[in-house]
Amino acid sequence: MAIICAVPYLRDKDIRYAEAGETIEDKNRKLLEGIKEHYSTVCDIAKMRQSELGSDIPIIAMGHLFTQGGKTVDGDGVSELYIGSLAHVDSSVFPDYLDYVALGHLHVPQRVGGKETIRYSGSPIPMGFGEAKQQKQVVLLHFEDTLSIEPLFVPSFYHLESIKGTMDQITSRIQFLREKGEAAYLEIEYTAPEMIGDLSERCEELVQDSNLTILRIQNRQFIQRVMSSMQTQETLEDLDTEEVFTRCLDTFAVTEEERQPLRDAYHEILLEMQEEDILAE
Repeated sequence: MAIICAVPYLRDKDIRYAEAGETIEDKNRKLLEGIKEHYSTVCDIAKMRQSELGSDIPIIAMGHLFTQGGKTVDGDGVSELYIGSLAHVDSSVFPDYLDYVALGHLHVPQRVGGKETIRYSGSPIPMGFGEAKQQKQVVLLHFEDTLSIEPLFVPSFYHLESIKGTMDQITSRIQFLREKGEAAYLEIEYTAPEMIGDLSERCEELVQDSNLTILRIQNRQFIQRVMSSMQTQETLEDLDTEEVFTRCLDTFAVTEEERQPLRDAYHEILLEMQEEDILAE
């Protein structure tokens, strides 16, 4: 048996009152005070419940926040949530009498403030290609005479791999993975100066009838060429979907005769995507 203080992600408006004219420092101070007060209130209730059930019943607190000094990796998709990161939340917000604090949001397994009993166990699977080589784990707690913490490593049944280079280098690496019978999700980045208009088709053909799945293909030369045709000070956000498609046709000098079937197919895809979004809502 254990007492769980299941604290969810705390929103700004949940834990502080905004006042006119307050500074960023005032706001962050109030956030930190609000987080401390919330944990104090919840955990004090747990402490009273423990006195009724027996002092040998452990109290475990949970949290979804970004603690000060938290470690991340590039490409893991973790955003620095306002609650925690800017307010400089550290281990002092959690009452000392807690037996363990289990935190979520950061994907990298780590201790908070060097304390064994305040941890992020991390995500059990890679959440981005930046985590491809990271050993994932969960944490098993043993509450006996004293608390012992046992990390359990999570096996990887499908690994992530980034392949970057020329078409020859990409082909060679995919063929190597196929021959080994690897099961993997791939991120492919084509970096050679020569333009390849059918990069996606060629890559998909390479992984056909294998355990390899392509999740992302980046064609740097194609993007740079399309962007170079844009006006100075113009960004991709300034264009609508029709304008971007027209720029692509212009970039590859597609004839007027060839453009209409491509436009028809493009509009059909856009319509299908829009209908899917409506159904999803």
